[in-house]
Amino acid sequence: MTRSLIAFVRLIRLVFHVLSGLWLVALHFPSQSSAQKSAQIKAWAQSLLQLIAIDVEVRGVSPQQGPMLLVANHISWLDIVLLLATSPCRFVAKSEIAAWPLLGQLTRAAGTLFIARDSPRDALRVVHHMAQELQAGALLAVFPEGTTSNGLQLLPFHANLLQAAISAHAPVQPVALRFVDTHSGKPSLAPCYIDDDSLLDSVWRTLRAPGLRASVQFGEVQTADGRDRRAWAADLRHTIGQTLGYPPD
Repeated sequence: MTRSLIAFVRLIRLVFHVLSGLWLVALHFPSQSSAQKSAQIKAWAQSLLQLIAIDVEVRGVSPQQGPMLLVANHISWLDIVLLLATSPCRFVAKSEIAAWPLLGQLTRAAGTLFIARDSPRDALRVVHHMAQELQAGALLAVFPEGTTSNGLQLLPFHANLLQAAISAHAPVQPVALRFVDTHSGKPSLAPCYIDDDSLLDSVWRTLRAPGLRASVQFGEVQTADGRDRRAWAADLRHTIGQTLGYPPD
């Protein structure tokens, strides 16, 4: 089959899988415990990656409970699926994701905390909410770059959301994400969601890619140890950059 035909078949599978996720949320979530919901979400995310032929390589120890804040670099719409497939986390994400077709409804059902990126007041609200959730034992995940990169370099890390971990005295675990072309062994740009890309553009490139491996590397858990949020954000960026093999700035 041609790459486009393969991609079309994968797209049909993806759409039906997302619809099955919406059915699952509507039918089962209202009567399920948090643990049951987390298990269903993890299984759904793992199945999605299998359906669209993404090989997943996990290194390090993924947390299975909180309190914990995961801090990851951000490349693609697939980043959320990858973390859901490896850890029962809830996300703090830009409010635009809530409007994504189908996937937006699923992220809302998964308990995502949405933040208006251009509103300092909303950032304060979300940080306060995050601190409360962490104090209650939540496992949360953030993308401190604030937007997606091309996967070849790290953007600056915004420090605001790390204040929640400091206020809650919660540990943080860095997570390094990358996508690799399985044929060349080089980083793949196919899943990237950058510049003027639409979500559909990124999805279609991903589905057409002849071979993709997603690498999820969980780093060592760390605490603030007296660092303010800016110093901690800089250290986390350095750690993730080293893990990905990026040259220092």
